[in-house]
Amino acid sequence: MARSMWQAANFYPGSVFGKIIRLPLRLVPKNIGIPVLTGRMSGFKWISDSSNATCWIGVYESEKQEVFSRIVKLGDVVFDLGSNVGFYTLLASRITGPEGRVFSFEPSVRNVFYLRRHLQMNAIENCRVIAAAVSSQEGTAHFEVSKLPVTGRITSESSTSDYDVKTVTLDGMVGRGLLPRPNVIKCDIEGEEFEALRGARATLLQYKPVILLATHGAAVHARCCDLLRELGYRLTSLEPSQDLRITDEVLAEPA
Repeated sequence: MARSMWQAANFYPGSVFGKIIRLPLRLVPKNIGIPVLTGRMSGFKWISDSSNATCWIGVYESEKQEVFSRIVKLGDVVFDLGSNVGFYTLLASRITGPEGRVFSFEPSVRNVFYLRRHLQMNAIENCRVIAAAVSSQEGTAHFEVSKLPVTGRITSESSTSDYDVKTVTLDGMVGRGLLPRPNVIKCDIEGEEFEALRGARATLLQYKPVILLATHGAAVHARCCDLLRELGYRLTSLEPSQDLRITDEVLAEPA
């Protein structure tokens, strides 16, 4: 019941119901470590104002959590592309266990700060943070922080850029032995998904990791789906009510 209420409040943030449900959140002090209350992340410590309150409540993207928890296995190598402040990184760390390894890619200076804090306060030892954006080319790129500081994106416009970030490719890092072969890739990088997949083409062809993909925009979605099918993946929508052509959450598994 509590989970359903918080999900409704998150889905209807501007509604009267959503505002009423969220009133107690104003009483939570900022910048403190509090335990995640429910779900598969239960018991982890979380910085109260690092991101959406549904993270420490435990209902953040609950359906996606379930799929992620099903595809990640004990001992797996997980690449978290667009780690944000670390929700899926912590979840992957717990599921993969001491023998598993998690590599968290995040370009935002603000998010990397909180990501490292979450790893430290939870004594996570099987994760490595890579403060960079994943793309199709190695180098640097302009990065623009959004109105919500928890998100940001690569931009071609220097006039709107807040700072430059390092860019890496998965093929480059795996090919040079800097990263092991991945079993699972979670990718949610604010519109750069196609470029990240393009820069991982050889890795995807050779190792066929399962991919949990969030796309941003119809054009990017179509290009990602076409590329993944070309590479031998079977695609399904994570949202049963939405056709694969219009969903923005895709599960890609080796065909």
